Amino acid sequence: MPSDAARFPRSSPYWPVVSHPQLRRVLPGLAVSALGDGMAVVAVIWLAIQLAPHDQRFTWIAVAMAAYTLPSAAGTVVFGRLLRGRGGAQLAGWDAILRATALAAIPVAHLAGALTIGLYVVLLAASALLHSWGSAGRFTLIAELLPQRHHLPANAVLTTIGGFATIVGPPLAGILIGWAGPVWVIAIDAATFAALALTYRLALPTTDRADRSEPATSRTAGFAVIRRNPTLLGLLVLSLGFFFLFGPVYVAMPIHITDDLHASATLLGIYYTAFGVGGLVGGLVAGHLRRWPLRATTIGIVVGFGVAILPLGLGAPVGLSLPAFALAGLIWAPYMATSMALFQRSTSTTQLPAVLAANGAILVLAVPLGTMLGGPLVGAIGARPALLLCAVAIVALGLIAGGFAISRRSARSPGGPAVPEISASR
Repeated sequence: MPSDAARFPRSSPYWPVVSHPQLRRVLPGLAVSALGDGMAVVAVIWLAIQLAPHDQRFTWIAVAMAAYTLPSAAGTVVFGRLLRGRGGAQLAGWDAILRATALAAIPVAHLAGALTIGLYVVLLAASALLHSWGSAGRFTLIAELLPQRHHLPANAVLTTIGGFATIVGPPLAGILIGWAGPVWVIAIDAATFAALALTYRLALPTTDRADRSEPATSRTAGFAVIRRNPTLLGLLVLSLGFFFLFGPVYVAMPIHITDDLHASATLLGIYYTAFGVGGLVGGLVAGHLRRWPLRATTIGIVVGFGVAILPLGLGAPVGLSLPAFALAGLIWAPYMATSMALFQRSTSTTQLPAVLAANGAILVLAVPLGTMLGGPLVGAIGARPALLLCAVAIVALGLIAGGFAISRRSARSPGGPAVPEISASR
């Protein structure tokens, strides 16, 4: 009989994902690209500091970071008709091509002596236009290639790759920036996207599922599908509230560290590292939740996360609040995998790219809006009370969502046993 060690890889929920004949070819490209993006987060800020006038640095840093993410919301609407019915590999590949091209133009402009802060922001914005469609394409690809029971582990693989990159990428970027400068870190990021685009082109079939005999669909077709589906609409509202309420934490945390704890930026880095390590563990755990009820698990993550950051708001000592923040990272990590699995179950693969792009377009605004709220909120009530308010509000959001879910289930099965979750697309 084979030993437990020999059976382990094949008994893992991740084995069908990493051994899939097509996915296993694209996963290395996704990992390399994620690492490039993890480095770019630091490089984008540092290059903005170098290019901006000294007295306007803070404004241009904010503009550059916004340009690197927010245009994806506009791209969801602008390219809605063009990209309807495209396969997951094609959408993700086009996003990778655009990001590689726009980001590569930054070091080219630098070599030509033409790189200004204005041109830099324009190129960052161009690179982000298809980001929501690219993310939708990746999760659509999973729905196209794998049966439903493997969606959650596959989603967890993608989120774990991203989580690992956020831990390794920034310190690696710091080393490379000190050696060669931020513009060449962005050049490396462009090269990783070019490699990913080539991977999609060579390793995966490019499909175009659009039926051109059908009338042209609205650019906002994905939003319309969500609006008509109570499950998807409720999930979008939950995610929007969850991410929005987490936004002020980015403002409150450093103020809490410096003003309340009278500590340095080193302690802030330790908190974020603990959160990242917890998130990496949580991403690995997420694939093992595939037998749990997805809706209840997703709502439970929101409640659990709020409870985990309560010690920060209650002024607990570092010895307690630091592991609690690591636990918050662990609880947070599976949220994307479980919420994407709910979308994959509740939507046909034909509608899924537009639906996921619409979802991403709205959610990409949530954290920045919450962060903008964080400034006046912390100024009005202080950092620690702001953290406490966010924690309590997140717990309340989860409990309200749980109450709605229970009431809807009761309405569907009056006087009888609860109906188990099934896939609406089936």
